[in-house]
Amino acid sequence: QVQLVESGGGLVQPGGSMRLSCVFSGSILRFADMGWYRQAPGKQRESVATITIGGRTNYAESVKGRFTISRDNAKNAVYLQMNSLNPEDTAVYYCNRYPPFGPWGQGTQVTVSS
Repeated sequence: QVQLVESGGGLVQPGGSMRLSCVFSGSILRFADMGWYRQAPGKQRESVATITIGGRTNYAESVKGRFTISRDNAKNAVYLQMNSLNPEDTAVYYCNRYPPFGPWGQGTQVTVSS
């Protein structure tokens, strides 16, 4: 069964950077498009960034130019480098296939605040 474990979140000041990691079990995800998603309090979960098997990336307009998604299939991992963070980026961040499928992990909380 596929499991997803996100990590790397925490508290950061506006303008700061953070790198999230997602490690997945189940080699099948090495052959899947993957994405990072986030859910802010009182809002629906939204897609933030996606990466295809071949490495093609796509970003939500709100994070374009600030976030970078990458993957390392040898490590069964997907990463999200986040720069120039602002309070609107505060949310629980999740990874999953793109489009999302199957169970979600526990997510990792990112809080941007001074």
